[in-house]
Amino acid sequence: TRKNKFFSLPFIRGTFALIDSLIIGIKSLTYSAEVFEEEESIEPTRFDVFLQRIFGEKLEDILMYFSVIISLILSIVIFFIGPTYVADYARLFTKNTIVINFVEGALRVLIFILYLLLIAQMKDIKRIFEYHGAEHKAIHCLEHEEELTVENARKYTTLHPRCGTNFLFIVMIISIIVFSFLKWPSLYVRILSRIFLLPVVAGISYEVIKLAGRSNNKILALFVYPGLLLQKITTKEPDDKQLEVAIASLKSVLQDEGGREFESI
Repeated sequence: TRKNKFFSLPFIRGTFALIDSLIIGIKSLTYSAEVFEEEESIEPTRFDVFLQRIFGEKLEDILMYFSVIISLILSIVIFFIGPTYVADYARLFTKNTIVINFVEGALRVLIFILYLLLIAQMKDIKRIFEYHGAEHKAIHCLEHEEELTVENARKYTTLHPRCGTNFLFIVMIISIIVFSFLKWPSLYVRILSRIFLLPVVAGISYEVIKLAGRSNNKILALFVYPGLLLQKITTKEPDDKQLEVAIASLKSVLQDEGGREFESI
């Protein structure tokens, strides 16, 4: 987003930062899978060979963008369209749009928490969450202007105010506020309004989390506190080797950024 000034504008950068983070995440997971396959000497399937023959060197990029699109569609369906559809039944009991909006938002948050609790039971995801905790410890160490060593990083918490978990939770909360100003027309119009307003919600949420990360305002701290609690699910205490990986990754990012201030979301 830094390459184009438009993508760096307040309330615009949030949406593109979210997509950028998703692309980076999928690239990282794809790279890890490829390394694993090389170490295990896994033979490509006939379907893999067929795709490689059709798309050639572009196959990796095509699969990555396809994964991003599918991930975005599933996220919108599960966390936005689904709760909107279910909350529509609340009209059988009340005509108050504020109440219906609150029901919709509460369902969205509940689904999100249940989703995190569910995937946290998976062995591979637990390990990813340990690396997530290591990343936060390394960033804390950097922000406190200490030398990036395992010993220095180990003492810090795995929780961080500018975490992606915080961002997603704030998106849920901001969506309740923004959507409360809307009436409850037909279900399909309602669903479309959710999709079209998602960039607005993401933009506002991004600015809130950036401000909270740099401010000592107690109201903002209270606002992001539930997201910090959710990080107890998405981050785990890492071992020293995981801290070493996090520190090496952070140093690499700092070199790539040419010494500019490092920001995390």
